[in-house]
Amino acid sequence: MKLVTYQLDNKSYLGAVREQEIVDLTAVAPDMLSLIEGGPEVWARASDYAATAVSVLPLAGASLLAPIPVPRRNIMCLGLNYVEHAQESYTARGQETKIPDFPIVFTKATTAVTGPGAAIPYNPAVSDKIDWEAEMGVIIGRSGKNLSPDEAMAHVFGYTIINDVSARDLQVQHKQYFKGKSLDGSCPMGPWIITADELPDPHGLNISSRVNGVTKQSSNTSLMIFNVPAILYHLSRGMTLLPGDIIATGTPSGVGFARNPPEFLSPGDVVECEVEGVGVLRNILIQELNA
Repeated sequence: MKLVTYQLDNKSYLGAVREQEIVDLTAVAPDMLSLIEGGPEVWARASDYAATAVSVLPLAGASLLAPIPVPRRNIMCLGLNYVEHAQESYTARGQETKIPDFPIVFTKATTAVTGPGAAIPYNPAVSDKIDWEAEMGVIIGRSGKNLSPDEAMAHVFGYTIINDVSARDLQVQHKQYFKGKSLDGSCPMGPWIITADELPDPHGLNISSRVNGVTKQSSNTSLMIFNVPAILYHLSRGMTLLPGDIIATGTPSGVGFARNPPEFLSPGDVVECEVEGVGVLRNILIQELNA
């Protein structure tokens, strides 16, 4: 299934995309988190309902929100999970490249989440070095702790796209990732969740980003240092993963701060992040009125 959260008359609804239409799924579950937590039996009911429902809405012009508009806890993210991105990052900082032996994990605040088509707020008094990072997102479907790599994939509900928007100057100032990764609107997500049964192998997908139509990143998820089973293995060691948890799997090379000269987003710039088999996430940088 291709699952969305959409807005109509200032209310949010759970839906499934069927060709160019949206089937309302609120008769099955009130929202995305409830659907995920419902488990395989509820997922099967949703699939059957989406296939047979008569009443639909056109996808074109629909107001889509982030698939999980308000996550229950912070988005878990991996840093430097592609070799070429690690190389460009260390080189840009004048340091020797070190490929991580263990996943570098940080989080983004839930208030950073925004949806497809939404504005990424820009306030130069806060940061004028806003960067793009296209990433494949993993959505957890079943609770799990101390997962082995062999059993990890059974805990995946589906996949989405995340733009890990980063305020590079704040990263430098605060000496760690959290603040520079958690500005309001700095976690565009969507446009939907593709359920795992429709994307059985997430490790050979082209991933890219474009700014105003110009390709900035172009890679493949096969090049991740830590693949999805390895990520879930490390994250779940001594820590329970919960249904609805969101994991950003890292970005490939081509980010702005590592370019020569460095490039950063400006008001009006349109950023598109694409993951093969999932879709395209499109957002625009807009200067805040009170900035």
